Amino acid sequence: MAADGLAQRVSSGFGQALDPLVLQRARRRDAAAQEAIYRLYSRACYNLALRILGNPAAAEDIVQDVFVRMLDALPGFRGDAPFGAWLKRMTTNATIDVARRNRRLDMESAEVHLERAAVEQPGPDVGVDAWSLLMRLSVRERAVVVLHELEGYTHKELASLFGQSESYSKSVLARALKRLGVQDGGANEWRGDA
Repeated sequence: MAADGLAQRVSSGFGQALDPLVLQRARRRDAAAQEAIYRLYSRACYNLALRILGNPAAAEDIVQDVFVRMLDALPGFRGDAPFGAWLKRMTTNATIDVARRNRRLDMESAEVHLERAAVEQPGPDVGVDAWSLLMRLSVRERAVVVLHELEGYTHKELASLFGQSESYSKSVLARALKRLGVQDGGANEWRGDA
């Protein structure tokens, strides 16, 4: 990826720096500071949830849920990791929880959600070709591909998230990339990095 592309991604996703004064004010329940955090990170939360679930309404619900949880947990945020990484983890966990609950849905209902998601406009940082390819995968496969290939999670982190082994994560990723037609285990082709 070109340096400009990386700078664009960092300036518009979870990698954005949060002004420490805004964080301090938000901890004191300052509504303007909380709104500033929402404006800064809500799109990244939405895009991550949408990429995994493929359901715009569910992604919107996750954004609301994550921000309510974040505001409740904010006084306890120690700053051991960057704020964006902390929020990304909250978003990932909430999305995985919804995916687990939705797995119990009847397959016909899941197909309707995926068909609807396939015609929705993806966010500006999701390529249309990548979006179409991701919609071919199961929710679990899509989650592993998005989190590993796009969000940079390690197999160890994925294993912890899913309550499985690292080899399970590697297997799901390999199977998903094979279904996508990606050769040699690299996802550059469908990410648009080729």
